Amino acid sequence: MGYLTTHVLDTAKGMPAKGIRILLYSVSGNSHRKIAEAVTNEDGRTDTPILPEDGFKTGTYELIFFAGDYLRETGQAGDDPLFLDQVPIRFGMSDGDAHYHVPLLLSPYGYSTYRGS
Repeated sequence: MGYLTTHVLDTAKGMPAKGIRILLYSVSGNSHRKIAEAVTNEDGRTDTPILPEDGFKTGTYELIFFAGDYLRETGQAGDDPLFLDQVPIRFGMSDGDAHYHVPLLLSPYGYSTYRGS
């Protein structure tokens, strides 16, 4: 059975990003339904999969990372309005037996993601 994990790395500081709030939504057309919420730990990861095996379904999802709160707390925010505040990543999961890992590599003025393992 498949599942979804995530983590956040602060590429400006070269370390995991602790304390970032993350929401997970299931997306269908223009409809979003929140299905999970988590906060990153000392390692920049959630303590458990953000979408565990027992709740996993294929489909389109969106992770929202509340990066602005973290950037403010770490003194990296700059002036308001922030360049990056909430970072959405929309992605699809088509293999019902796979482990999907969607990390966020974050700095105050840029981010990237990829399908990890």
